[in-house]
Amino acid sequence: MKRFGASRDWPGDSWWIVNFVGSMPINFETNLFPLFHPTAVDDVKDPCPVFDGRLWHMFGSSGTVTSEIWSILHATAPDLSGPWTQHDAIILPVAGSGVAAPGVIHEGGVFHMFIQTEFMKSGGRCEHVVSNDGFNWVVLGSAIVAMPDTDEDGIYDPHPAIIGGKRYIVYSAMPKFTRVPQPDIYLARSQSDSWFGPWKRVGKILDHVDLPHHNSRQHPDYEWGIEGAQLVELPDGRVLLNATCFLPDGPRGSRQRVFFAVADQVEGPYRTFGPVLDVTEPGENGHSTVMIEGRQLLLFYQCRRAATNHRWRYGIAKCGLDDTILSRVA
Repeated sequence: MKRFGASRDWPGDSWWIVNFVGSMPINFETNLFPLFHPTAVDDVKDPCPVFDGRLWHMFGSSGTVTSEIWSILHATAPDLSGPWTQHDAIILPVAGSGVAAPGVIHEGGVFHMFIQTEFMKSGGRCEHVVSNDGFNWVVLGSAIVAMPDTDEDGIYDPHPAIIGGKRYIVYSAMPKFTRVPQPDIYLARSQSDSWFGPWKRVGKILDHVDLPHHNSRQHPDYEWGIEGAQLVELPDGRVLLNATCFLPDGPRGSRQRVFFAVADQVEGPYRTFGPVLDVTEPGENGHSTVMIEGRQLLLFYQCRRAATNHRWRYGIAKCGLDDTILSRVA
């Protein structure tokens, strides 16, 4: 294990919220990047921070984009700003070529992890795994499985959420493809009002055509679909969808962006605010997790840029919820 400290103190760079509903951009007050530098791997992606009442746990993917071989990252810290201790990768008896990108929630003293098995090909399952301490895990079985020859021929990036007291999983799903996956965002709801399901598919809640800031399926240099979705209930009862898009302009390796969208109910329709993190040098940002603490919004994201030799690292940006467009747009 190794302990990690931040590369610099808060506040950080100016990263701006941009939206498509006429509001002025708002500056994140603080931004810590990179959160830490990993050991023995090139990249860390898909951050999912969870507090167990005593300690912060960071779950995610660790590996390299060179080979797209990933393990399940686990790190802990007494505070979100660190220092972080990286532990051995979590090894699960789960079959698949893309076991990674865990979505984790802690409730009633139990960690519930929902994890993909594939992400670059058809098939795939969303597996449910539980732990009492974040270190030792038991696989319970599949929560959701891909449905061959449908719009959910492949599924990945599951993330749990509690909205209106009900339990949901939001995930990416895609039809069969010949060149590159083109996923949209889908939703499932627990029919037992617990994390143990069974899970009823609600259907698609966000499509390519809903996002003017995302490459269309007909784009001559189409890069990827919508992924890394997460749902958060806002204090006023609206639902924030936090996900990753790929801009229609710019060279590959520069178009991935975190974006926000808001709806009055979890099924949508969602109204996009567009990308929320700009880049001040060549690079991109993506798969992220939002937390609302009182009237503060915390955004945990992945980013690569020149300062990290274009390797993926984690960052945390903070702002007051009352100072954002989310508090002013109905």
